[in-house]
Formats: sequence, C-alpha cells, structure tokens
Amino acid sequence: MKSIEVILVVASVVALLGASSVGWAATTDETESNAYILNPEAREELIAFVNEARDFVVEQGKDKALEIFNDPNGEFVRGGYYIIAYDFNGTCLAHPYEPQMIGENVLNVTDTNGVALKRNMREVAKRGSGFSYYIWPNPAHSNAEELKLTYVLKVDEELWLGSGTYLNVTPPIFSNESREDLVAFVDGARDFALNTTKEDALKAFNDQNGDFVEGNRYIFAYDFDGNALAQPISPEFIGENRIDTKDPNGVEFIRDMIALAQSGGGFTYYIKEDPARNMTQEFKFSYVTKVDDTWWLGSGIYA
Repeated sequence: MKSIEVILVVASVVALLGASSVGWAATTDETESNAYILNPEAREELIAFVNEARDFVVEQGKDKALEIFNDPNGEFVRGGYYIIAYDFNGTCLAHPYEPQMIGENVLNVTDTNGVALKRNMREVAKRGSGFSYYIWPNPAHSNAEELKLTYVLKVDEELWLGSGTYLNVTPPIFSNESREDLVAFVDGARDFALNTTKEDALKAFNDQNGDFVEGNRYIFAYDFDGNALAQPISPEFIGENRIDTKDPNGVEFIRDMIALAQSGGGFTYYIKEDPARNMTQEFKFSYVTKVDDTWWLGSGIYA
C-alpha cells in the first residue's frame, strides 16, 4: 500500500513540473542536469581532435585536408567525431555526412529552435577558438535531432574547423509559442528602454518585484564591454565586467550574446543557474537584442 502511495505522490510531482514552456516535460533530476555538462576528459579529447585537424591543414595544405575531412571513411571520422570546415563568409567546405552542403553559404541555417548555429560558431571562431551548442541530426542515431556541443578553431583568416559531441539528454525543443513569447518579452523591454531614460529602465529591470521579472524569466542587461547593468536575480553582479564568464562546458555566453546583439539580435544556448531550482545549473535558451550602440538586453527560459 505504501508503494502505491509513493508512486501517486511522485506522479503528482511530475505532473506539476510538466507545466513548462519547453515542448517536453522538464525535470529537476540531478542526473539530467549533469548530463548537459561534458566531463573534462571528453572536452580535452574533443579539443585535441580539432587541434590535430588544424595541424593536418598546416602540414598537408588546405586542398588535401579538405579532401580527407570530406571522406566519411577517412582518418578524421572517428566514432562520433568528424571535422567540419567553413570559410569566414559562411561557405561550407567540409562535412563528411552532409555533402549537399559543400559550396553552400550556410550562415542563415537555423536549428529547430531558431538558433543560427553556423553564424554563432563563426563568431566563436573569429575569437580564435571556443565552444557552442546547437541541435543537429545525429548520423549515429538515424539522423535524430540531438543537442550537440562543438569546439571550433580558427586556422587562418580564411578557414575555421570544428567538431562536436552529442550530449546524452532529451533534446531541449522549445515550442513556437514559448519562443515568440520570449521575443515579445524582450522586445517589450527594449521598447520600454527606448521610451524612458536608461537610468529609469535599468531601475525597472533590476526590481525583483517589478514587471520585468516573471518567475525564473527576467530581463538582464549589459553594455558592449561586458559590464552588467541589470541582473535582478544576481544583484551582486551589477557593475562587474563579466565578458570572460564561461558556463561549465567553457561556453563564453556573454561574448556570444554581445556578438548576437551587435548583429541585430537572436537566440543562443548556455548553462546558467535557475532561480526556480535552487540556483542549480540548468540549460538555458535566451534571446538578446540591442537597445542602442552602448548597451543590449535579453532574457531566457530554461529546459
């Protein structure tokens, strides 16, 4: 009898947690949260693989290297790892599992959540190297869409490379309604900022009991140097330069969002403390936009 009661209680809790803006049932299970974080050994292995590919380009020349990278049976396809290559205009130069993309400009390609993954990765590559998330078909699982963490590396002024690993989590697919609602929330904050003084706007954004904090969804704001201007959930960050902040997988999400805002705005992913889950690290989907040439703002929702 006690077993049945426990099952019913658990079922009730799961039902309550199911009321999420995400298109799948959210979970607070620690194992699921930790699954978003790649272990350090795997991360170093991924970095070493891409570094090896960069060295191969330098040693063998670009043409020979691209030929090898495009071979699905070549030496740079190892288990789940393979090399992708692009120029900085956005043209795909190598992809062993997507040969139809070769020669195509893919800057405007988006994943299922509207994240401009190629454009975002290019911005990371411009900085030299780094990590980026996106959702992409997994050839090892019949091209099922899965969450991927990719390391990208600049080779020279014309070429960048990348390779990634799929994370063992339920793909965080956000509904069209939740994405549109997020954009409307951020655009409303921007309109508010443009129709009042910056001082008054930031005061409103930093008010934990104000109109711009809705549960674990809130407006954050930064200048383009990375200084925090509004952080209602973490007021200790106000005035702090956070441009070098990284999530547990090494994703430089403040730099990523600055690049997005400078280009007109868009979506991105990162891992961040969730105030609705005792500030545990959770996967976050954010939309950012520029207010003017001095500062930008955004907001996000959690998986």
